[in-house]
Amino acid sequence: MANAAAANATASPQGAPLTGGRLAILTIGLALGTFMEVLDTSIANVAVPTIAGSVGVSNSQGTWVISSYAVAAAIAVPLTGWLARRVGEAKLFVTSVAAFTVASMLCGLAPNMEALVFFRLLQGLVSGPMVPLSQTILLRSFPEKKRGLALGLWAMTVIVAPIFGPVVGGWITDNYTWPWIFYINVPVGIFSAASCFVLLRGHETKTQKLPFDLIGLALLAIGVGSLQMMLDLGKDHDWFNSGLIVTLALAAAICLSFLIVWELTSDKPIVDLTLFKDRNFALGVVVISFGFMTFFASVVIFPLWLQTVMDYTAGKAGLATAPVGLLALLLSPIIGQNMHRLNLRAVASFAFIVFAGVSFWNSYFALNLSFAKVIEPRLVQGIGIACFFVPMTTITLSSMSDERLAAAAGLSNFFRTLSGAIGTAVSTTMWEDRAIYHHARLAEHITPYSDTTTHYLDQLRQGLGLSNGADFGMLNALVTRQSFMLATNDIFHLSGYVFLAMAVLVWLTRPKSGAQAAVGH
Repeated sequence: MANAAAANATASPQGAPLTGGRLAILTIGLALGTFMEVLDTSIANVAVPTIAGSVGVSNSQGTWVISSYAVAAAIAVPLTGWLARRVGEAKLFVTSVAAFTVASMLCGLAPNMEALVFFRLLQGLVSGPMVPLSQTILLRSFPEKKRGLALGLWAMTVIVAPIFGPVVGGWITDNYTWPWIFYINVPVGIFSAASCFVLLRGHETKTQKLPFDLIGLALLAIGVGSLQMMLDLGKDHDWFNSGLIVTLALAAAICLSFLIVWELTSDKPIVDLTLFKDRNFALGVVVISFGFMTFFASVVIFPLWLQTVMDYTAGKAGLATAPVGLLALLLSPIIGQNMHRLNLRAVASFAFIVFAGVSFWNSYFALNLSFAKVIEPRLVQGIGIACFFVPMTTITLSSMSDERLAAAAGLSNFFRTLSGAIGTAVSTTMWEDRAIYHHARLAEHITPYSDTTTHYLDQLRQGLGLSNGADFGMLNALVTRQSFMLATNDIFHLSGYVFLAMAVLVWLTRPKSGAQAAVGH
């Protein structure tokens, strides 16, 4: 079977790397396609209440707008390598962008929640190959010595899009109507698909008539889909106290275990798990996954803390969050362009040290913090983002041949996306659990026999004219705010130690000589 597949392999002329204006337009087209896809993972989050009210469902039902997309995308991303070998990377990317654009239009036109969830599922399924293929196509299109710059430009979109998603989504929802969070994809998608279709003709990759691994696909869909749904729904269903969550966990564990065995013993696996035999890829995926999981936890908790504890509006919370992208935008292409001069492990280790320092800095926040003090560590964190993503992606893919680059990029992006979902689920659950713990501890000191308590209650009654009951209500609200503040500090403190561990772990990788200058060879 392997010989037959090899005999059926076809190839179009690869052509020389693009230059000048053609390369610039292709880069913009690929970057916009990537930005559009990553933005859609978070842009709908702030619009859920509006969407739910518009189509007449509860907020909890409205969250399926997010979950359906996340589940479908999680299933599709690992299939990138297999699909690219069958139809070619350029054709697959253009098709995915075109289908994503159509699905986005259909989401905006959806007349009810059932149709919207279906079209979001479709949107997630066709979006899977977009991010990893934009990465590999960009790398192939640049001259070998400038592949680091290509990776830096690609990283800018992947890093910044989820940060600005809630800001853009909130602004559109407030000033227009919710369908426009999907309609804005249409002109972007048309430009991305058209520019890539024109510029990538003659630059297609080899294709093979690979057999269809139906069992592998079924195990992947059920296993990954169950795991993603468990992560999305766990908090709302009290995790393993819910029969639904237990069922999803068992389905994920059984199917993913069988998937690993099946794919490792298959002649033509739908997901190439042998990639993990490569030391740099395996360790790189571990470091990126834990690093992104911990980073994404702060991305989720930070605006939650600002809005629920510090009483920021959604707009103001977005402004406080956005500065993290400023230095990342400026430094990512600079880091990428100079990677051949840098020790990648040292740069990545420095990034984790910056993340750790910022996390420990955040762990000393208090309720009287000013807006200026809130954004200071966010600016510094941008340095770490630029020094983390580009070098770690380069290390992870440094040993991959061009033929395996798409599969490796797809699998590494899958684990990065999954780690973000895990980071969200763990951090929000831990945040509320630690708040309950701190509330109980603080409440122990509030008694009628405490001079501090009686003095504070007297001040409330005399200064604000509060009666018995109202004064205790205000006191409880203050204790609750302080509890969530301490819970926030706990999460940032723990994050700091995880980042320090990653700063050490990255030194176990061994990038091959010349990996600093190029990815793939």
